[in-house]
Amino acid sequence: MTTTANIPAIQAPHLLADTDLTADELQALISLAVDVKRSPARYATALAGKSIALLFEKPSLRTRVTFELAIQQLGGHSVFQDHRDGRIGEREPAKDMARNLDRWVDAIVARTFTQQILERLAQWSSVPVINALSGKYHPCQAMADFQTLYERFGSLKGFKMAFIGDGNNVCHSLMLCAARLGVSLTVATPPEYEPDAEVVAHARAIAPSSGAAIELSFDPRQAVSGASAVYTDIWTSMGWEAETQQRRVAFAGFQVNDELMAETAPNAVFMHCLPAARGEEVTDSVMESPASIVFDQAENRLHAQKALLLMFLAGKRS
Repeated sequence: MTTTANIPAIQAPHLLADTDLTADELQALISLAVDVKRSPARYATALAGKSIALLFEKPSLRTRVTFELAIQQLGGHSVFQDHRDGRIGEREPAKDMARNLDRWVDAIVARTFTQQILERLAQWSSVPVINALSGKYHPCQAMADFQTLYERFGSLKGFKMAFIGDGNNVCHSLMLCAARLGVSLTVATPPEYEPDAEVVAHARAIAPSSGAAIELSFDPRQAVSGASAVYTDIWTSMGWEAETQQRRVAFAGFQVNDELMAETAPNAVFMHCLPAARGEEVTDSVMESPASIVFDQAENRLHAQKALLLMFLAGKRS
């Protein structure tokens, strides 16, 4: 029989941004995700009787499939509403949606264009609202990413990482998690595509407590020098398609290729949250190289999200 006695709880009512988890909770989540991956049968009924709503304004492969499977494999039930039904708040106010859903389900997982919609749902929901991606953050991705690095390298304290490309939601979440895990992260972007200044300041304020360093650069080669992990993402995120051509020009020198990977530490890995535009932000040769751990990251979305659901819905709160 599954026991939840030792599952730690997330004390925050919602996960809207990465920092809604404390540093200790983030560490505990990574450890739990590793255990869930190793011993899935132990948790197979942990969410029995729980129902979770999935509200997705954006198309999804990894996020939808991994959340649906996570809920199912933990013994729970999911209900899904996708982007074809319109954006949240269009047909009826978000505050009304939240107060309907919280009468029926035990949690709401939302994938939204804006952070404001996510915050509006949380404001009116009496059950946890979990950020499955917003325009500002992608915490579930970062949790899976650091689980993947932990499995590969062990302790993350003192680890050096580089992010190359657009200072987007994935970049924001990586910075905030790295700052709490003791991972030094250098972000290299073209001018005018830097990460949000407020997020950078927040990450830098946290970093000294773990011994991390958060740096910005306009030079990809300098950023990856000595790094043990190189991370990139598509140059044009959903919602920015009108800028596709101008971004191709701006990011032309920021491709992760064999030459750039040669500047890294020995045994460095390549990371990508997917989907990838092969031939743009990354070459096919890097994607298919032994250094690539992109599909390990994708697999770990399932396990990190199981751990997240367990900590919200099965963990024992003090």
